[in-house]
Order: sequence, then structure tokens, then C-alpha cells
Amino acid sequence: MNQVHKYILLLIFVIISCKKDDSSEIASNSDHIKFFGFTLIDTFWDDPTDTETKTNYKDEIYEFSNIADILVVNPSDNIVERMNEIANLQMKSVLHLNEIFFEQVGTGGHSGTEYDLRNDYQERWNEFVAVNQLQSNQELVQTFYIGEEPTWNAISFSELKSATDYVKSTFANIPIMIIEAYPAIDELQIPSSVDWIGFDHYFIKDPKNDVTLRSELNLLKSKMNTSQNVMLIMDTHYIHWAHGDVGGIELEGMKDVAKSYFKLAKEEPMVIGILGYFWPSGFDVSESIGARNMPQSVQEEYIRIGKIITAKN
Repeated sequence: MNQVHKYILLLIFVIISCKKDDSSEIASNSDHIKFFGFTLIDTFWDDPTDTETKTNYKDEIYEFSNIADILVVNPSDNIVERMNEIANLQMKSVLHLNEIFFEQVGTGGHSGTEYDLRNDYQERWNEFVAVNQLQSNQELVQTFYIGEEPTWNAISFSELKSATDYVKSTFANIPIMIIEAYPAIDELQIPSSVDWIGFDHYFIKDPKNDVTLRSELNLLKSKMNTSQNVMLIMDTHYIHWAHGDVGGIELEGMKDVAKSYFKLAKEEPMVIGILGYFWPSGFDVSESIGARNMPQSVQEEYIRIGKIITAKN
């Protein structure tokens, strides 16, 4: 074999080895991350930037996700068919249950909106469980999402605990999740009946190496017990004046933002999942760009990360 042929074979071997090593390295140190998905999948939100009427996006994410959220508004909502449709795509449901337990009572708190625990929260929960036959359908549910920025929205610890304790007493084996706003982490108290805790802080170019975000994550972890896990909220939307002007992030740079979140998740053994906020566009502000409308290179990174975590190849 002449030197040219040897060089070509060596080059091919190196390329193949690099690709294999990259894939195996990522997979080997992400085993603790079990879940991946996006928000606003089945929450009645119609992306205003497309030409069709569509409020359910499960068909767009199932190939690289294993969780998808469903918004529950009333205790009489029958969501069995919606949960089954998600399950048929090899995903489980994240149920938004804030409206079942809490109601807006006025202005106040950090967010300017104050919520209280409903007087009839137990009856409302019992009705929802009965309507959806949740005892026999609980395998369709991945987590109950009960606290939407609870401290930020002036939900007291005792009221949050009452809600999560009651749900845990009826479904001991389904994780309960809360997500807090980052400015309120310092005041957050976490009931022991909560299993997964996350926080949202957006417009950060390199979350893995951002001193502020890492400090917030460490503060959150200091409030958790050894049986609780972190749900890492990944920024997957783009607002030009926020991400661009404030965060210094180009739209195409959201690929690197996603990479950084994944590196952070791999470093943190308490992270059990990554949840992207959000999938369709036009939410929060009309000009927001959701993950489904990101440049192809950004979407490919979401797909890459999701397939590694979910093992959907």
C-alpha cells in the first residue's frame, strides 16, 4: 500500500472515530437526563405566524421528545383522548394544573398578580381525577405541573404545600413539578411533596458559564432535598429586543445557547430533564419566535439533543 492510500485510510478512520466519540461521549455523561420536550404543545395556542389553525403540535416534536404539555382549565375537562394521542407517539403528558388549584384574586406580589388557593381545590381535583379516570390512566402522565412561578405570583408556601400534598396523597408515584421565576428563588420554599423543581431565566448567551444563572441554580439546589430533581428550563424562543439587544444573541446563535444548556445539564447530576420554552411563535409578545420557526441549524440542534436524551433514533 502506497503512502497516499495509507493517508486516505487514516483520514477516513479519524473522521469516523471523531463522530463516534462525539456521540458516545455525549450519551455516556447524559444518562441522568431522562426527559426532553417543549412547552405550548397542547395548550390552545395557535401560532399566529403560520397560515393554518393549529393548537396541537405533538406531531412536530414527537420524534425527538418524550414529554408534551396539556393545559387543563376546568375540573370537568376530559383530556383522556389528548393524553392517549400523546402516548401513541411514545411521549407522556405534562399536565398544567394551576387553574384547578389556584385563582387570581387581585394585584400584588412580585409579578403584579396575586393568586390564592381555591377553597374547593380538593373537590375540583377529585372531579378532574374522576372525569379522566386518572387512577387507571396514570401511566399516561409524566408529571403534574402545579406551581407556575408560585412565589413570583404571591402563592404562599402553606397554600402551595396544601395543593401538592393533596395531589401526592392521591398519586404517590407521579412526580409533581413547580417552576419558579428566577428573581423569586431566594424566597422560594419547596414542599417535600414536590419532586421536580425548575426556574426560568432567559436571554442568556452562555448559560453554562453564566455566573448569575449558575448562582441561581446553586441557590435552588440548596433548597432541595436529596430525593428531588431539577427540571432545566431551556430558552428556545427569540425576541429581537430581548435576546438581541439585551442578551447580545443573534437568532442563529440560539444553536449555541441550546448547546450550552445541554452542557450544563450534563454537568449537573440533579437535572432529570430539559424543557424548552417554547415551541410555537407569538407567545408572551407578538413578535416572539418559537422553536418551530427557528433557523434550520437551531432546530437541528434541538433534534440532536432530544434524540440523545430520548434515544429516539
